[in-house]
Amino acid sequence: MARGSRAARRDPANPDSPEISGAPIKMFKRILIANRGEIAVRVIRACRDLGIESIAIYSDADRAAAHVRAADFAVGVGPAPASESYLKIDNILAAAKRAGAEAIHPGYGFFSENAGFARAVIDAGLVFIGPTPDAIEKMGDKVAARTLMAAAGVPTVPGSPGTLESEEQVRAVASEIGFPIMLKAAAGGGGKGLRMVENEAGLASALRTVIGEAKSSFGDGRFYVEKYLNHPRHIEVQVMADAHGNTVHLFERECSIQRRNQKVVEESPSPFVTAPMRQAMGEVAVRAARAVNYLGAGTIEFLADADRNFYFLEMNTRIQVEHAITELVTGVDLVRTQIEVAAGMRLRFSQDNLSQRGWAVECRIYAEDPANGYAPAPGKIETLRFPEGPGVRVDAGVYAGAEVPIFYDPMIAKLATWGHDRAEAIDRMRRALAECVITGELRTNLELHRWLMRQPRFLAGDYDIQFLEREFRPATEPAASPTTKEDRLRLAAILAAAVAAGTTIKRADVASQAGTGVRQSAWKTAGRIAAVGG
Repeated sequence: MARGSRAARRDPANPDSPEISGAPIKMFKRILIANRGEIAVRVIRACRDLGIESIAIYSDADRAAAHVRAADFAVGVGPAPASESYLKIDNILAAAKRAGAEAIHPGYGFFSENAGFARAVIDAGLVFIGPTPDAIEKMGDKVAARTLMAAAGVPTVPGSPGTLESEEQVRAVASEIGFPIMLKAAAGGGGKGLRMVENEAGLASALRTVIGEAKSSFGDGRFYVEKYLNHPRHIEVQVMADAHGNTVHLFERECSIQRRNQKVVEESPSPFVTAPMRQAMGEVAVRAARAVNYLGAGTIEFLADADRNFYFLEMNTRIQVEHAITELVTGVDLVRTQIEVAAGMRLRFSQDNLSQRGWAVECRIYAEDPANGYAPAPGKIETLRFPEGPGVRVDAGVYAGAEVPIFYDPMIAKLATWGHDRAEAIDRMRRALAECVITGELRTNLELHRWLMRQPRFLAGDYDIQFLEREFRPATEPAASPTTKEDRLRLAAILAAAVAAGTTIKRADVASQAGTGVRQSAWKTAGRIAAVGG
């Protein structure tokens, strides 16, 4: 696409959308994607739809990765560890300058919610495809965000008004709101720095764990307390805003199927949310976004109790992993819209002409072993067959013969299905999971998803965030003496995750995750990756 003005037009995917009007918009010619894997491929596709040239970045471990093959240009940014490549601001900006990028899309993870990175992109004369650094900062600190949201009239979970400094202060708050409570790291995320405490007896130990995990993972030991909600649902609302004062919500996603406080399955709409609740949550989400003058795609996450009271949890100031199901039920291309509003365009749609059509379900396919505590189990993919057919969407960042590296999140693909109603969407997901074949040196969580799609309580929509913890029992236990090759892959993945989190783990801890048959050869190989205590 040539640079220049665009004629007013309507969104072909939404005939009822308002015309794009106003001053001529100069669309980007070339965008760098500061990410990898399936989200990088997804952004590349949005760029291609818009006629924009895409620039991939890659580490030494990703030279032959799918996102590198898909992009128009690719630039290396460093060695395999993310800390030396995907998390090197200077390397990324140098790659953008060398390749002639005008804007940078951060995807999710890595620098997507880093205000310092967003500010560095802007200072380099480039456009950051995301919210302002100020909005990222305000919503990135969970305690500050709670305070800001409460001031904006957004309901928050009862708890401490700010961060706490001692066990005595925690006990004082707990005496007011009652046990059980949640201890949370102020800078937490991804399920880290988070512990539920049932009574006073477990408080001291849990507090030490949260503070230690927060310091090692985020370099910030601050923590706060919230009331623990019994049988809570995790429900989030997608928001989108432009620079012309337009902010809308694109309805909710149910994210309560989780393992280790991380999402595994999502669906939209939520089977739990009623029409009045949906309207109320949407209005609150828009209010929350406007409170920080938000720009672009973001997600307001809520916890809801059994009585359908909902409370602000946090805001993700980026595109979400699970954005695909919102796209399926609304017909809106969220990534394309991100790029358009970053270029100065108005939203193509208003709240009045947005609606949910049908139902969508998404399964996250990981290279991990659910029978072994969901330990990462990466390796080379030998056979790969993704499902096809009516109502099936696959967002993937791999191919047959590709390696799922030990250095990064072990996601293989996102499998989403759409149906006219929830039953049809789940039927199609069962069929899609049955068709999906992934073999090789790795292990996957496909069997977990196949099991879940036949569980009566899930089918009835009767679940909460503890569902997998309570209900899932692996059919097989990890072998007592896994092969040496499997030993090395699994152990190296566990150690790499420890390095990424800045923690040191002991041999006994790893044996409990990697299986009791860990051999000396595995330790020798893994020792090249991380320093292991014990």
